[in-house]
Amino acid sequence: MQLFGNLRPAILYPQLAGASSLRPEIVAGLDIMIVRELTGGIYFGQPRGIRELDDGQRQGFNTLVYAEHEIERIVRSACEIAMKRDKRVCSVDKANVLECTELWREVAIRVVEDEYPEIELSHMYVDNAAMQLVKWPKQFDVMVTTNMFGDILSDAAAMLTGSIGM
Repeated sequence: MQLFGNLRPAILYPQLAGASSLRPEIVAGLDIMIVRELTGGIYFGQPRGIRELDDGQRQGFNTLVYAEHEIERIVRSACEIAMKRDKRVCSVDKANVLECTELWREVAIRVVEDEYPEIELSHMYVDNAAMQLVKWPKQFDVMVTTNMFGDILSDAAAMLTGSIGM
């Protein structure tokens, strides 16, 4: 069924402005779409598990893995959504320390340059994106990111509207 993307809107309806933990002027008119990759990344990467080391300590491990085609399809999805909105996509990664998301960034640039030249693509490290969501959330239109980063950021964005269910 190709269910590889999770669309997580964060829209603040005027009637719920008082439910947000942020000042009304920061969140009024908020309308963000977070496009979260849903079938790959660290949640599904192999190898994974818990093992015992030679010194008797236990070690847990997960593997962050994305293939180019997985990145291409989620970036295309975000771009298609952005084409119907403000034509801005912020790709969220941690390319300064994670090679997997370094590839993510490279592929996002290629897809946008080759297929969506009218899209304004920006990049942000996930830690800064989390901070920016609570500092200046209206700077974002469409965000696209990995499974784990999207899980975290979409919950934070939902609370900007006053409730994770909104």
